[in-house]
Amino acid sequence: MDESDGTGQGGRRGPAQPLPAAEAPFDAVGLARTLLRSIRSGALATIDTADGTPFASLVTIATDIDGTPLMLLSRLSVHTRNLLADPRCSLLFSQGGKGDPLAHPRLTVTGRAAQTQEVRARERFLARHPKAKLYADFPDFGFFALAPQAGHLNGGFAKAATLTAAELLLDLAGAEAVVAGERGAVEHMNQDHADALALYAAGVGEGEGAWRLTGLDPEGMDLMVGERTARVTYPEPARDMGSLRKSLVAMAAEARAKAG
Repeated sequence: MDESDGTGQGGRRGPAQPLPAAEAPFDAVGLARTLLRSIRSGALATIDTADGTPFASLVTIATDIDGTPLMLLSRLSVHTRNLLADPRCSLLFSQGGKGDPLAHPRLTVTGRAAQTQEVRARERFLARHPKAKLYADFPDFGFFALAPQAGHLNGGFAKAATLTAAELLLDLAGAEAVVAGERGAVEHMNQDHADALALYAAGVGEGEGAWRLTGLDPEGMDLMVGERTARVTYPEPARDMGSLRKSLVAMAAEARAKAG
């Protein structure tokens, strides 16, 4: 019988285990949260009700203010029937890009999905997917929220980490004013400060365009133009509307200075 050296049978090295996010040599939490907020479609894996076979399908995605993934699903779809019978599922968020698909970051979130009647879920999803307004009120459609239990991040070559639900989602305790004022702030920025939104997008390396704000939260804001998205984080988390305004003004001033 071969002796093992602790790395696998017969001295063979076993499969690599991803590090917990807190121990990873890169910002695993920041990258995972950026993927959550910026990816608008992904693969939803459910459990087939007939024989337990994994069933993967393509769905559109948005996020609630704390980062909870949101979906608009039809009860006529196989994945919806599966979820109603067994809510366990996973969502793959893949950034994509040129070259080798496996060289780009992706995040798998596992958890349980359930239908939600939360008004904010509807508002944030439709802000991210305006065309969905055409069918969102059809009687067979409903909004679903995926309560994360864990995340598996692959940030590219030699960058892997596992995340807890607390690392994936924002803690909204103490930020109730930002939650309550989000929709008004979004409307105000889109109506009166389109120039600032373009500056924020440019500040994170995005190109020109008529950027609009689809949502904001205590950690950052979500921008979109056409099919392109951008995630912009504040210098410091904002727990109230006063600190949020100060951050937005300071970020715009810094972006203008760099552009000039």
